[in-house]
Amino acid sequence: MRAVVVGRTGGPEVLEAREMPDPRPEPGEVVVEVEAAGVNFVDVYFRSGRYPVPLPYVPGQEGAGMVRELGDGVDGIGIGDRVAWANLPGAYAERVAVPAHRLVRLPAGVGAETAAAVLLQGMTAHYLLHDTYRVRPGDTVVVHAAAGGVGLLLTQWARLLGGHVIGTVSTPDKEKLARAAGADEVVVGYDGLAAAVAGLTSGDGVAAVYDGVGAPTFEASLAALRPRGVFALFGQSGGPVPPVDPQRLNHAGSVFLTRPNLEHHIAGGELATRANAVFDLIGAGRLRAHIGAAYPLAEAANAHRDLERRRSAGKLVLTIGEPASLETTG
Repeated sequence: MRAVVVGRTGGPEVLEAREMPDPRPEPGEVVVEVEAAGVNFVDVYFRSGRYPVPLPYVPGQEGAGMVRELGDGVDGIGIGDRVAWANLPGAYAERVAVPAHRLVRLPAGVGAETAAAVLLQGMTAHYLLHDTYRVRPGDTVVVHAAAGGVGLLLTQWARLLGGHVIGTVSTPDKEKLARAAGADEVVVGYDGLAAAVAGLTSGDGVAAVYDGVGAPTFEASLAALRPRGVFALFGQSGGPVPPVDPQRLNHAGSVFLTRPNLEHHIAGGELATRANAVFDLIGAGRLRAHIGAAYPLAEAANAHRDLERRRSAGKLVLTIGEPASLETTG
């Protein structure tokens, strides 16, 4: 099979497409023929060495496709099933072995490319909006990078819950996407965030800030919160935040700072609950996936370059298998 391999940490150039042996399923695993893989900032963190992992490895934390082989002891999954998974390595490949208990069946009408575009980021949006800070009707929240993959989902979903959204984006072109997703106000850059927050909250501040950017947005995020507000720092696409004196949280109004992770929110039955919530809204047309660009497997490096340089909006995916063989299977 063809796969992308990282043999050393570094820039996008370390993503090398090569031939590898087909995987064989261990007990409790299945082999999936991959049609599409999601491209996420966590892939950049692993590739660059920010999150250390043993080398070499096949990147890609999210994918979708068709089950082709079953390992011993697998129940409830059959050959030919259309499935997706998230937060597991190896998706940048034509085939991957995945633990059966981490697979989610795709409902009819949700294609593999859509699934690879929304599962990881959609479940992230779900736990942020329902658990990290539960948005209630009338709440105003800040969503940073509101035209990115997670940002667009957060914005749409927060509005479905009755919230108001102040989004930030990096360029005027991305402002249109954020507004189309339902953002009440969009700030290009971060300098105008304080004024936007004051205007929409009568000077009170927002209930929560959902920040996947990190260092460049930290100060603006902290300043935007109302007393006892929640600062959800769920990523660091712009770089890690330096150590923070806890006394700053006191001065900001007894605010809460948390660094949540998807893996801690999909244990046990939570995986199925969150995945089904995402796919139900996608299938009903109430939540829309915005795929900014799709790349063939061999162009994974270009996908990473575009992601890191913020050349794209929405979600980036790699297309790997044959769509017809997967999308038309009931």
